[in-house]
Order: sequence, then structure tokens, then C-alpha cells
Amino acid sequence: MISPSSPRVFFLAPFAATDSPTEEEIAASVREDDAAAPTLSVLDLGASRGDGIFETLGVIEGRPQGIEEHLARLGRSAAMLDLPAPHIGQWRAAMERAVASLPSTGQGSLKIVLTRGVEGSGVPTAWIVARAAASDFTERRDGIRVVTLDRGFPLDVAERAPWLLAGAKTLSYAINMAAIREAKRRGAHDALFVSSDGFALEGPTSSLIVRFGDRIVTPSTDGGILPGTTQAALYAWLEAEGYRTEYEALPVAALEQADAAWFVSSVRLAAPVTAIDDRPLAIDVALTTGMNAMLLGR
Repeated sequence: MISPSSPRVFFLAPFAATDSPTEEEIAASVREDDAAAPTLSVLDLGASRGDGIFETLGVIEGRPQGIEEHLARLGRSAAMLDLPAPHIGQWRAAMERAVASLPSTGQGSLKIVLTRGVEGSGVPTAWIVARAAASDFTERRDGIRVVTLDRGFPLDVAERAPWLLAGAKTLSYAINMAAIREAKRRGAHDALFVSSDGFALEGPTSSLIVRFGDRIVTPSTDGGILPGTTQAALYAWLEAEGYRTEYEALPVAALEQADAAWFVSSVRLAAPVTAIDDRPLAIDVALTTGMNAMLLGR
């Protein structure tokens, strides 16, 4: 039996991007399963090789955040992995159904997954997990300490070695999780990846935003990092507030001149960084409050 507080899981029988299903056919292609039931094959290449992609988006007071942006990024990741292009209408309808299964108050999330499917089948596997948020998100107020960790690649890795899939949101997240564990072993909350030639990149699950006076900077996606949907939403708001926003190659050494910094993501929203490698960094309380108010109110 599925409890109202349990994660809700919805499997899709994927249509090709070029198909033209009716609304009734789309509705029939999505089924809800018990999250505790054994519904994923052990032969699925997503489980056995991490050969797949995913997106996670926040749900606030029953409102999904950035559906179109996340679906666009899902499509880009699919293209990078030579996966079948997702049928956007089908995914959108499935996500709306998943959102409707969540409480209409508070925060939650959707994780949407597309894998290469069972080995040899040629049929992708697709599902959505909807869950209510368990965190109280005190990091939005208290901030986080981060340490820099070498990702092991130069800044131009995406251009030099596209097969490394830099900038795709793949299921192969073992390195990202290992980086967070290493950060905690060093007494921090999270990690900031840096390139082997000394440029700031991103967190394992977050984008980096830095304030230098009235100038706001985020590392350029040319460096093989994932384009952040939350970062993009914040940039639109910051520009409206009169800040100058920029994408650039950001040397790690430049962070010593930062006035404030944040890790931002779809569920975390904006968490101020209070220290980088034990160097204290002030919290910009007013801007942090404004950022999170905007994100919560979308």
C-alpha cells in the first residue's frame, strides 16, 4: 500500500520524440508503481552501468519549478549520450501527474530519469520519483563551508574530450558523492570542483555564484560544467534588481576577493558559502533572503 508520505514512482512507456500520441494515449503510457516494489530490471543499463541521465526539480507549494528548463536540459543530455530524444509532451504530462501526487503545501522534488534500458532491448527505461522534502533547509540561513577539490581535468576538457560527457547530467554520480564525502572528512559541508589548471567550476550537486561588489559571476559553461537552471533563474532576477551578471572563467585565486558566494540548486535553492578552504566569507543576508524569496515564490 502506498502511504501519502511515501515517495511516488511513475514509469513511462516512452514515445519517440517524433510520435504524435493523443492525450488519452499519453495518459495511458504513464503508470504509478509502489516505490517499494521491485520494478526495475537488474539488467537495466542505468543500474548496471550508470548509462542514463536525470533531472531533479523542486516543487514548492504544489508548483513545479522550471519544468521547461529541465526538460530542455534533459534533451541536451540525451543528445550527448546518444539516447533517444525524449517526447516532451509525454514527459510534461507525466511530471504534472507526479506533482499532483505530492502535498499542496511545503516543498518537494521530482527526479526524472531516462536510461538506455535493458541491455540489448533497444528500449529506454523512463520514470519519475516524486517525494516531499525531508530537510528543513537551515543551510539557506546558516550557510555552508566548502573545500576545493581537483576534478582532474583542465578547463577545456569539454572541447578536447567530448566523450567524457562534461556538462551532461548523467546517472554516473559516484564521483560527485565521493567528493561530498571527502569534503565532510575535511570538516566542510560540500565541495567546489576546480579544474587542474586552477579555475573554479561547480559543486557536486550545485552551481556556484559569486558576488564581487555589484558584479555577479558564475563559471562559464564552456568549462564543461552543467548549465544551472536555478542559476539562470537567479540571473534573470538579479539583472532586474540592477546587478551586472557575467559568465566567465573564474580563477580559484580570484575567490579571495569575493564579497559573497552561494551554492544554488533546484531543491537547495540558495545556500550562502561561509568559508572556502577555511578562509571565512561573509554572508550577504539581504541578497540571500531576496534570492530565496524569489525562488520560493516562483
